[in-house]
Amino acid sequence: MISIYLQGDTWAHRLPAGLKLLTVAVGSLLLFRVTSLLVFLPCLLAVLGAYASLGRDGLRQLKLLRGLTVFLAFILVLHWYSGTTAEGIAVALRLIVLFLAANFVSITTRMDDMLEAVTPLFKPLEWVGMSPKKPALGVALVLRFAPHLMQVFSMLREAWQARTGKKTSWRLIAPFAIQSLRMSDNVAEALKARGGSEGLSR
Repeated sequence: MISIYLQGDTWAHRLPAGLKLLTVAVGSLLLFRVTSLLVFLPCLLAVLGAYASLGRDGLRQLKLLRGLTVFLAFILVLHWYSGTTAEGIAVALRLIVLFLAANFVSITTRMDDMLEAVTPLFKPLEWVGMSPKKPALGVALVLRFAPHLMQVFSMLREAWQARTGKKTSWRLIAPFAIQSLRMSDNVAEALKARGGSEGLSR
C-alpha cells in the first residue's frame, strides 16, 4: 500500500496517535477563531521546528507546499483585489499551518495506530450492528492520503513546468484525476489482500 510514513524513533513517532490527532483537531478549531498574524507566525515556526526535528527527511516534506502555491496565490490576489490583503495573508498562513500539521501526523503515525485511535469515535455504530472499523478506515485514509495527493499534483506541475516553461495549467486536471484513480485502485487491492478494515488490526 502507498504510504508516506517516515520510519523512525523520534519524539513525534513515540507520541500516541490519539494525542496527535486531538492536538491537530483542537488547534484547527482555535486557529479558525483568530486572524492575528502574531498568532499564526509563532504557530508556523513551531510546525517548521517540528519538521526540522525529524532531520533531512522531515525537511524534505516541506516540498509539499509547492502544490499549494497556486491556490494560495489565488487567495491572496482575491483578497488584494477586494481590499482585505491582511485577511488574505491570515487565511494563507492558517492553511499552511493546518496542512503542515496534518501532514506531520501522517508521516509520524503508522496506519494501524491511526486506525486504532479513530475507531473509538465510531463505537456507537455497534449498537445498530455496524462495524466501527469501516468508517474509521475511511477517515484514516483521508488523513493519510490527502498530503500524498498534494505531492502527486506537485510532481505533475513540476513536470509540466519543465516541459512547457509554464508554472501550471488546467490540463493538469486530467492526469491528476488518472493518478488519483490509479492510487485508489492500488489502495483498494491492498486492502482487499489484507482482509479489508479487519485486516488492518494488530
